[in-house]
Amino acid sequence: MLQRVAQGFVVEDQGRLIGTAFTCPQGNYATIGLVIVDGDYQGQGIGRKLMELAIEACGSRTPILNATLAGAPLYASQGFVDFGHIQQHQGQALPPTPGRLAAGERCRALTDADHGALIQLANAGSGLDREAVLRDLFDVVEQAVGIEREGRLCAFALLRPFGRGRCIGPVVAQNVEQARHLIATLLAEVPDAFVRIDIPSDNGLAPWLEEAGLKPVDTVAQMARGTPPQASGAAQQFALVTQAIG
Repeated sequence: MLQRVAQGFVVEDQGRLIGTAFTCPQGNYATIGLVIVDGDYQGQGIGRKLMELAIEACGSRTPILNATLAGAPLYASQGFVDFGHIQQHQGQALPPTPGRLAAGERCRALTDADHGALIQLANAGSGLDREAVLRDLFDVVEQAVGIEREGRLCAFALLRPFGRGRCIGPVVAQNVEQARHLIATLLAEVPDAFVRIDIPSDNGLAPWLEEAGLKPVDTVAQMARGTPPQASGAAQQFALVTQAIG
């Protein structure tokens, strides 16, 4: 996916791939991800060179990334500053019963006809231009659900194959109750699957996800080299696409 929607850089040693980095333009921002250097080659400045290339590829866009504990010092030395944290939750879920929605809201499966409204909502919730990323993602989505109020889409969540099982994300909603309802609806579709979801640590979902069997396994720092993106309107992002894309 990143090869289709991002600009990638690699380092080779006599034909052996030893390092990667990707820059994904998303409107006024660009996410940098999969900055990886083979363990045998670390400490030689390769990661710094890859980051220089990735930052250059951002052009006038503000670079943002999700930093592992090991990578954070390198990014900080290049001007990146923390603005939040992302928690990775995963496991074999115990699908909870979806909670009641507010009066006038209903949950339904989404179709191709909803893609335009979904992209607009994703842009508002993330502060990024998600069109290229989501149009690529639509080809692999297994389930898409949304919440409507007065005929207008106000929340959505996507389920797709990923790694050992499935991934839920992105999830965009106006409140934590909507987000829980959408996630519970998707978990009910894959009761025996291994599921991963990456969430901002301060959005109120973590304790509920743990009760549902999706345990926290890692935390990374959100970092920006400039002003970080901000949600607009009532929507906010409750789960990422991936850590590499935001």
